[in-house]
Amino acid sequence: MESVSGVGVLDKAIVVLQALRISPLTLADLQSATELPRATAHRLAVALEAHGLVRRDAAGRFSLGFELISFGHAAAASFPLGEIARPMLVELRDSSGESVQLFVRDGADRRCVVSLQSPHGLRWIVPEGALLPLLALGSAGRVLTGRDVGGWMESVEEREPGVASVSAPVVGREGSVVAAISISGPIERLSRDPGIRFGPSVVAAAAKIAALLDRLG
Repeated sequence: MESVSGVGVLDKAIVVLQALRISPLTLADLQSATELPRATAHRLAVALEAHGLVRRDAAGRFSLGFELISFGHAAAASFPLGEIARPMLVELRDSSGESVQLFVRDGADRRCVVSLQSPHGLRWIVPEGALLPLLALGSAGRVLTGRDVGGWMESVEEREPGVASVSAPVVGREGSVVAAISISGPIERLSRDPGIRFGPSVVAAAAKIAALLDRLG
């Protein structure tokens, strides 16, 4: 596999953890998911298990370890935007009936900090913590790069067939974009003009979050 960080063993360990984010895996399934040699996949999984980052479930499959929960809480505490924004995002999800996400810029990518799912069976799901290319097509990516943002931006079938979205920027005190709020879902409900239907609501939610951040300093 190609090294991302330049530290090969670290990159391989991260690949193991990423594979286990989806579901617990047997060693054979873990090898298949990571495309690592069987011995390497086993050695890394056991080493991560020793640190509490991987555990084995009742069926003996490898799964994510409980130590990651404390890491997650610590990461959230050091970056409170997600918890600050969550009440407004819940309100937006409930009023729109569609999935809502909060994205922040993470280097050359964008990270989903909060993801609230639509109650509909047919919905667009972005896992919390997911890392997506910043410059890939889609309304949130364009908002985070600050390109031509005039209140809200929309996208229709740009990243995935049948999916539409509308996003608005959360603007910080100095005028920089600190996050993007998105509503996303199937075109059947959002239509091919999602901004007309949901743009004002997304902009209003983003403004509320920006005002709260400003008051908190």
